[in-house]
Amino acid sequence: MSGLHEDAARVLKEWHAPNAEQERLRLAYDDHLAAHPDGMWRSCPGAHVTASALVVDPATGRVLLTLHRKLRMWLQMGGHCEPEDATLAGAALREATEESGIPGLSLLPDGPVRLDRHHTPCAWHLDVQYAALAPGGAVAAISDESLDLRWFAYDEVAAVADESVVRLVDRTRALL
Repeated sequence: MSGLHEDAARVLKEWHAPNAEQERLRLAYDDHLAAHPDGMWRSCPGAHVTASALVVDPATGRVLLTLHRKLRMWLQMGGHCEPEDATLAGAALREATEESGIPGLSLLPDGPVRLDRHHTPCAWHLDVQYAALAPGGAVAAISDESLDLRWFAYDEVAAVADESVVRLVDRTRALL
């Protein structure tokens, strides 16, 4: 078992789910990690834990979304954990920084914002979602994983993104 696996198990055990649905997911993620020593890696059959972060600029009331190259959907930054990731939070911050091109992002301090389980072409993603605060005047740069990168006002997200992103935005706003 890797240090990342142990960190993810600890984060999930210590996380206080905001409602019964999120608690069910938390317990399912716990069960997945307990049953799969490789549960953090894309090589784990059927499902694996992923890390993502919604990039937020609270001063302007906006979030940065990426038009994902493969899925062709507006999403938060995130994806697969890598062997060099020491922590789940670190994986989320790495993904957000790489995909947004914004240096100096910082995660909200109280751990994950929410959990989301969704099917992708490679497997089920057991996504642990964080929120990353953008520094003032942040300028985004499109990565190879994006077709586009755009700032959206909080109330514009529902018109472009699916319900999971809308729920992430709503939960993040409640924590700001």
